[in-house]
Amino acid sequence: MDKLIIKGGKKLKGDVTVSGSKNASLPIFVATLLAPGINQISNVPFLRDINTTIKVLESLGGSVEGNGNIVRIDTSTINSHEATYDLVKTMRASVLVLGPLLARFGKARVSLPGGCAIGARPINLHLKGLQALGAEITLEHGYVEAKCRRLKGARINFDVSTVGGTEHLMMAAATAKGETLLENAAREPEIVDLALYLNRMGAKIEGAGTDTIRIQGVSELSAANYEVMPDRIEAGTFMIAAAMTGGDIRIHNMKLEHLDALAFKMQDAGVEITTRDGVVRVKGPRRVKSVNIKTRPYPGFPTDMQAQFMAMMCVADGASVISENIFENRFMHVSELQRFGADITVEGNTATVKGVKKLSGAPVMATDLRASASLILAGLASEGTTEVTRIYHLDRGYESIEKKFAALGADIQRVKE
Repeated sequence: MDKLIIKGGKKLKGDVTVSGSKNASLPIFVATLLAPGINQISNVPFLRDINTTIKVLESLGGSVEGNGNIVRIDTSTINSHEATYDLVKTMRASVLVLGPLLARFGKARVSLPGGCAIGARPINLHLKGLQALGAEITLEHGYVEAKCRRLKGARINFDVSTVGGTEHLMMAAATAKGETLLENAAREPEIVDLALYLNRMGAKIEGAGTDTIRIQGVSELSAANYEVMPDRIEAGTFMIAAAMTGGDIRIHNMKLEHLDALAFKMQDAGVEITTRDGVVRVKGPRRVKSVNIKTRPYPGFPTDMQAQFMAMMCVADGASVISENIFENRFMHVSELQRFGADITVEGNTATVKGVKKLSGAPVMATDLRASASLILAGLASEGTTEVTRIYHLDRGYESIEKKFAALGADIQRVKE
């Protein structure tokens, strides 16, 4: 098992290029199941979750080949409609294969999912939506079994905004008979990316990026080529790294408009953010100011940036209040940040962070994907040496992040425990 050794206190400077989006790549990979043929997906990041999805596709009979950041997926050889527990347990996004398999073959058997331990994320809205489209669904022995002759368009109003549910039903409805209306749909950029890919396959989807998505079902789809959007969470992590270390970083291959909520809060904290020729420059002040945040569904402040922002507030001037409104168990990084000397008090879904003048390097343990990023950021801004263990969480969502930080001047290396 690997760990990271970080010797903090260096101002990060230079250029860094953001990898393709994990959260956009995963549903796009799954969507290839909707039609037989060869798909070429580019700007794909090398990550554990990507490899897990590839294993799921291969277990269904698909053929997957990678060349650099380009992945070729042949779905003409799919010969199974079952995704087993051994594969699905490691990543909850695997459950998204249910709808595409059902739409293409009229039947599907998929294990209930696993994933990060950051709170309950039930798939009841996914299943309720598939039933509205005409699927017969039963739950037996930890598996979801679904069947239908052909899915039929329906009006679906989500009780709460759900990214996975919106993606799932958008895929399932693409070849359903008639029109499907998804109301209170999630608005994340990754959903827009999936819709663009589905439309490239021949789907007729309008309104992605708004809370109402209209889908005119088509009789069939075709394989297509597509370039995945940049990873906005990785980009945001580099932005905060520049701010926390008083650095000056130019970030390539990112769309700042996907991070408006974060950028506004960082500017309130005294961080300088400018854009020129598509490159975002982030310059940190001598010390950031304290700012309050509340996580919200997009376009609000992203829950996936909450842990990183909290790390920045640990060294801010003043006190800040951070409210987590998406997941009920997403403050597990607090106890690890306190090991650096951070002053954080948690009550319910709210954390009060009193900035300290300096953090001290410490041995810490990653508890989930974004928490691991916050610990690296704290280590980069600390005096002394930090050891971050259980970084397999990190490898689920960040491509070679220690190499990217090292290229910016950080003293960071990956070693075997």
